[in-house]
Amino acid sequence: MELRHLRYFLAVAEELNFTKASEKLCISQPPLSRQIKELENELGAKLFERNNKKVALTEAGKYFKGKIVNQLQDLESVVLKTRKISENVNGEYRIGYISSTLSDKITKLVQFLTEKYPFLKIKLYEVSTAKQITALEQNKLDLGIIRAPLISTKITSSLWFRDFYSLVYNNKLIQNVEDLADMKDKVFVFFNKGYAPIYYNSLVEICSKYGFTPNVVHESNNINSIIQLVRNGLGVSIVPSILKNTHKYSELSFLDLDIKFSTDVLLAKPKNEESQITDSVVSFLLG
Repeated sequence: MELRHLRYFLAVAEELNFTKASEKLCISQPPLSRQIKELENELGAKLFERNNKKVALTEAGKYFKGKIVNQLQDLESVVLKTRKISENVNGEYRIGYISSTLSDKITKLVQFLTEKYPFLKIKLYEVSTAKQITALEQNKLDLGIIRAPLISTKITSSLWFRDFYSLVYNNKLIQNVEDLADMKDKVFVFFNKGYAPIYYNSLVEICSKYGFTPNVVHESNNINSIIQLVRNGLGVSIVPSILKNTHKYSELSFLDLDIKFSTDVLLAKPKNEESQITDSVVSFLLG
């Protein structure tokens, strides 16, 4: 018994007409009738009652149809999953990330994936959280590294790490800093409000808790640009504390803010999308 016998049988069982079934299968009627006969002979059971007026399933045919439909659906699911695994291992894997995170860890991740899946093409996209969420919902990204909050019924996520906030400033130009409130008259450099509105608003809220509204003069959509602007004395900023470990410059100082101000970095993926690669990525990053 071959797979084509089952597909031919189901086509006739659904149409109850050999002519229509043959048209649907794009084959002529005689070969179709022959294939059905071969199937009946192998099963040792008559599946159809046929005469010049109509075609009908026998009781055995009805039972066989019910069982085969489920079997073929399961087989189709297996085929699709097999293809997906093959594409993951030998195709492209797309990772979105925010700039204000662990760049060295992402580099190590690429090295890990390259060693484990040498035929995998890895594509990295530095994208805002809002745009990543849209891309994940549309299956244009396989994994997103984003900042909370995440509100979507099409995406699942896990906490990568919880970060806090620090004031960053040029210590050659500004000295004796004890509190964020000391910066109330300074120029601030923030993430672009249109690029990361939630993040922007969280920084404004932090400043308001310290009793002032920040004078945001410069904006950028990249954390490295923000750090360089601060380094060159063009303002001060509030950044995730984790950046202290990756931006060590003699002219920069970081002042940790109240720990009640925190930000969660999430690992997000499309819901109900099983992926061997994603499982490996999450395990590596959480390990």
